[in-house]
Amino acid sequence: MRFVKILGILIMTVHLLSAQTSWWRNLKIGVLPTGKWNAITDVTGVRVGQVTLIEGDSCRTGVTVILPHERNVFQDKVPAAIFVANGFGKLMGISQVRELGVLETPIVLTNTLSVPVAAKALVEYVLSLPGNEEVRSVNPLVGETNDGYLNDIRAGFVQEEHVRRAIENARPGPVKEGCVGAGTGTICFGFKGGIGTASRKLPVNLGGYTVGVLVQTNFGGILRINGAPVGEELGQYYLQNKLADPSADGSCMMIVATDAPLNARQLGRLAKRAFQGFVRSGGASTNGSGDYVVAFSTAPQVRYPYRSEKPLREMTVLREEQLSPLFVAAAEATEEAIYHSLFAAEDMVGFRGRKISALPEEKVKNILQKHGLLIFRKGGED
Repeated sequence: MRFVKILGILIMTVHLLSAQTSWWRNLKIGVLPTGKWNAITDVTGVRVGQVTLIEGDSCRTGVTVILPHERNVFQDKVPAAIFVANGFGKLMGISQVRELGVLETPIVLTNTLSVPVAAKALVEYVLSLPGNEEVRSVNPLVGETNDGYLNDIRAGFVQEEHVRRAIENARPGPVKEGCVGAGTGTICFGFKGGIGTASRKLPVNLGGYTVGVLVQTNFGGILRINGAPVGEELGQYYLQNKLADPSADGSCMMIVATDAPLNARQLGRLAKRAFQGFVRSGGASTNGSGDYVVAFSTAPQVRYPYRSEKPLREMTVLREEQLSPLFVAAAEATEEAIYHSLFAAEDMVGFRGRKISALPEEKVKNILQKHGLLIFRKGGED
């Protein structure tokens, strides 16, 4: 049994390392360098866990969780903010985060109709933690996108045990992308979407801070990569037939983490800039697309303890003029994370035999090359 477990870990490691060699992982997006893993987990303490559910002909869904740090998040809350670009979504827990400016649970992403199940599992997880025996109120933060085209969303495949397992499986390091976790059955720009992540590391003279982003993509628009009109040239884009069809509806969840010491108000500013990455990719944020950014800081000095004997709270945060490099980092990381969710995805057949194709890598590569935008990071492809 132990041998099988070790073999499984080795296979996953090889898969992740081989994925790192894909040409698009070295594509230069913006001007800032990435972190070690080019993932949200480059922010110290952040962990990601996922459970992917692919069963039979109609189950194509899952769960993705993001843990802000390794301690009890309820007892050691982190400052947080939420930016809503379009509110056609079911983000549970939004009002308390906005009111108090703190996050007190891990963040769970899943499908639309599984939000209540995920919230219940998250509450029970928090109540079960040592030190929370007297806790009587928990604000679970659960986001979603609707995967009902490829997944029989009414069947309720996601169960509480899947959420708990995703939390237990949460790890630092590389994050699997594409058709995994909460992105298993999603669609983006008419192609197979999914989970994507990226990060940016500021130089030491600008603070040396890291900004990491994870996205769950299930939206439409007119895909642009590095400014190249990829969607148009592939003949797959919103309004290509000049009709106001609903194909661009869906939603996008964007989770932004940073180790920079920011308060909730400043994180709200950071969240708005992350949305610029969504726009740069060609996202339309249509009527039926719930587009949310959740931003939090993991810096120990800005955390909010559940209990304190001190009536006053002292907190050291960055000055406003020091935020601009972080704004650039958030926009770049979000844009790249969206691209990763597309490139890492694969063709999928799901509910009622419906099929969604993955973004055609070689065709995209040729389009970028034609426009002089096939530019690689230092050490990447020539």
